[in-house]
Amino acid sequence: MAKEMSGGDAGSELDQEKYDVDENVKIICLGDSAVGKSKLMEHFLMDGFKPQQLSTFALMLYKYTATVDDKTILVDFWDTAGQERFQSMHASYYHKAHACIMVFDVQRKVTYKNLSNWYKELHEFRPQIPCIVVANKTDADLKVTQKSFSFPKKLHLPFYFLSAADGTNVVKLFNDDIKLAVAYKQNSGDFMDEVLKELENFDLEKKEEEKEPSDQEEEENRPEGALPST
Repeated sequence: MAKEMSGGDAGSELDQEKYDVDENVKIICLGDSAVGKSKLMEHFLMDGFKPQQLSTFALMLYKYTATVDDKTILVDFWDTAGQERFQSMHASYYHKAHACIMVFDVQRKVTYKNLSNWYKELHEFRPQIPCIVVANKTDADLKVTQKSFSFPKKLHLPFYFLSAADGTNVVKLFNDDIKLAVAYKQNSGDFMDEVLKELENFDLEKKEEEKEPSDQEEEENRPEGALPST
């Protein structure tokens, strides 16, 4: 599968034309600073890869093409690039997201406790999208994999033990989340998605109307003596 990072903010339609794909999905990462979100992303996408920071938006953008059910999917992975230190993300970060990966560090209990705050914010903006909870840095203490964590269990969220250092479960996590994102987009009944679709359709209709000249404009612009078009 091809792997590529983009430093631009191209729309999904342009992306789909450029990459010749069937579908485009957006996956966001949430969690406290230094829990290993970027390392997980880089381990999955490309060994030793250092993406360009989009300082204007305070985020990292990665692009990845995957195959799901014989269809080529362009995935936009969004990472926080330090913005999470404010314990909150800008609303645009959640806009049109189709799935989420929420990460905590097994060596820092506070990052686990803060998951509830991140989930609350996610629920405000994208209440219906699938979310996978990740316990990262398990290589530092393998005994932690024997523990039970109430947060994902209480909310019935998928829960994975991972290590960005040795790659444990990293590929499985991202492949599973891509499938969840595609399934969500294809079968979404999210009210916000319906509102966004209506707004997009309205904008398209408005643009089409602006392109089509009115009868009065045609009359005013017709050269003197010319017959009207039929």
